[in-house]
Amino acid sequence: MSAPTIMSTRIITSAPIITTRPRKIVIVGAGFGGLAAAQALRHAKAEITVIDRRNFHLFQPLLYQVATAALSPADISAPIRSVLRDQVNARVMLDKVTDIDRGRRLVLTEGGRAVAFDYLVLATGARHSYFGRDQEWAQFAPGIKTLDDATRLRARILLAFERAELEPDPAKRKALLTFLVIGAGPTGVELAGAIAELARKAVTRDFRTIMPESASIVLIEAGPRILPSFREGLARAAARSLEAMGVTLRVGQAVSEVSAEGVTIGADHLSAGTIVWAAGVKASAAGRWLSAEMDRAGRVRVERDFSLPGAPDIFVIGDTAAHADAEGRPLPGVAPAAKQAGAHVGALIAARLAGRAPPAPFRYRDRGAMATIGRKSAVVDLGRLRLTGLPGWLLWSLAHVWFLVGFRNRLSVATSWFWSYLTWERGARLITGQEIDGTRPALPPAGRREAA
Repeated sequence: MSAPTIMSTRIITSAPIITTRPRKIVIVGAGFGGLAAAQALRHAKAEITVIDRRNFHLFQPLLYQVATAALSPADISAPIRSVLRDQVNARVMLDKVTDIDRGRRLVLTEGGRAVAFDYLVLATGARHSYFGRDQEWAQFAPGIKTLDDATRLRARILLAFERAELEPDPAKRKALLTFLVIGAGPTGVELAGAIAELARKAVTRDFRTIMPESASIVLIEAGPRILPSFREGLARAAARSLEAMGVTLRVGQAVSEVSAEGVTIGADHLSAGTIVWAAGVKASAAGRWLSAEMDRAGRVRVERDFSLPGAPDIFVIGDTAAHADAEGRPLPGVAPAAKQAGAHVGALIAARLAGRAPPAPFRYRDRGAMATIGRKSAVVDLGRLRLTGLPGWLLWSLAHVWFLVGFRNRLSVATSWFWSYLTWERGARLITGQEIDGTRPALPPAGRREAA
């Protein structure tokens, strides 16, 4: 009889596996700051949700070129999903944020969603400010902050030329061909120059009644000079370039009334068919959502690291934030500042998640300022290096092409600019039905037009 076979059972043991759920990071707004924050978190062990009411990222510095038919909307925008395609820890949600429940740590949206967060980054930007006259002036003097704004303004400008071509009354034709730009910061200066080029060169060659000298472009500034954020010498150079292009400058004069027929400055009334607002902005509704302390422009007061006072896991960046450095200097409301703030906040959150030391305190690196006036004319201030004229324009062009999102956009914009430089053509002179509908509130009532 054989010995019994002894069956041995081997018990395999291992160290206990501890699982923790990934932290949830919600970023509201896919502008410069929001995308910079998301991309700085690309290696973080977290679930990142980017919420925006539009499905594209917009390169706002060139928005005025869409409004003046130099570029098409697709040239300066890119789908958010494409931008974040290779970032596996990020997802995109197309929705509009309506409120934030800080107690339950939820972002509430128009679509009825409640998105939970462990960290929240608000990068919701700014909108136009009419200094308390929003309800009265906005419909007559639109600004440009979105692609919809830009295409509607493009329609207003192009329709003004079309109507002037058919208008037999010289006084009415003159009013239709008068373009008023209110506010002489970089946006206002660039708009005035672009409209002047459109009116003097690109458009009038295709009409039979309108002459290049028929159009009148007026740039209005309440302050003592244009481009107040630039050095005085560069501002003077920009003023000379604008005047050489036929733009009338009215500085030190504040607008007191805006209507369908034009604007009032002191005792003067300027009749105009197109009025553009570039004079002021105010922050989004983020401060109200958070019940946070805000400054006069509605920006949320934040700590040095952009966190909300008393809430170290909620951050506000870009035009939505009122941020000051150690010396009390405010952070400028420009794209480079928003990108640097977003990158800093992303790096800070990533360090916390990884248990690393936080990054060095935020310090804004001023790369300089640029503004283009028109063809072969720009002003550039890079600290020790200051350029005007053709050299400034070339550097401005290269910088803006470089910072566009995506190779296709860079190639498209560079090609469009090169063709326009050779031919003066504006390839995006299109008026769609939707854009025409969007311009109607700015037109004066029929009876008042006849009375004029």
